[in-house]
Amino acid sequence: MADAKFERHRQAWTQDEIQKLHTLAKKGMALKAIAKALTRSEESVKVRAKEDSLNIAKLR
Repeated sequence: MADAKFERHRQAWTQDEIQKLHTLAKKGMALKAIAKALTRSEESVKVRAKEDSLNIAKLR
């Protein structure tokens, strides 16, 4: 069975996901919670947030 974490490995971000990322980041949600909400890896969320100059509350 494949690890659920990597099911979406290297998939492009949709406009909807980007919008959701911005919304959750602005609400002060932690990285782990955002990653789970978007079903993406924490690394993926971190990279995308950096590209969009977003601050994520708990970047660990």
